[in-house]
Amino acid sequence: MGLVQAIRLDKRYVDGPTVVQVLSGLDLQVDAGERVAIVGESGVGKSTLLHLLGALDEPTGGQLLFDGQDVFARPESELAGFRNREVGFVFQFHHLLGDFTALENVMLPSLIARHPVAATRARARELLERVGLKDRLAHRPGQLSGGEQQRVAIARALSPRPQIILADEPTGNLDGKTGEQVVDLLFGLQRRRQATLVFVTHDLKLAERCGRMLRMADGEIAGKELAPA
Repeated sequence: MGLVQAIRLDKRYVDGPTVVQVLSGLDLQVDAGERVAIVGESGVGKSTLLHLLGALDEPTGGQLLFDGQDVFARPESELAGFRNREVGFVFQFHHLLGDFTALENVMLPSLIARHPVAATRARARELLERVGLKDRLAHRPGQLSGGEQQRVAIARALSPRPQIILADEPTGNLDGKTGEQVVDLLFGLQRRRQATLVFVTHDLKLAERCGRMLRMADGEIAGKELAPA
């Protein structure tokens, strides 16, 4: 059994007489330490799948197992703790808090988890140094470039030492060169921390750098896995 296992995962939205089926009986297994890319056209359910894997949204049907345990069988209070402890999120739009410095943004998940402040500060500083921002610790997001903000977001995602990192188009808002630098950092930190990485991208060149590349279509994993070039 993998670290994450989606079994017949279903997601639909109902608006009066309109039913929008986003995921349709999707099956997926991701093993610990794997690096998996999910590709496909816009609107096929890639981001929805990522949100379900990270318990940001609940499925309409099916099961999601994490380390053999049914994620959505937990009460909401435990789900919040699961998201905070086990999952690191990196989004296309960084979602940094504008009134906080880079250092404070990276510290936040660990502080919410009630980790000791001094140790949390030291780890946040180390992560920001690793992503090349040791001179930007006291800068707020508005004082950073897009690439620098995404580096802060990566450091924040890794701060609480999550088992799995979920990245939704992490380079989609960056120019090509900056995007490659950010991905190199993300892959390097993921490998060093032996974390699991699942990310959504439209960039096939980027996806081919992963151990597995999956294509989604019509709310399902379409056909066979695509082998890296």
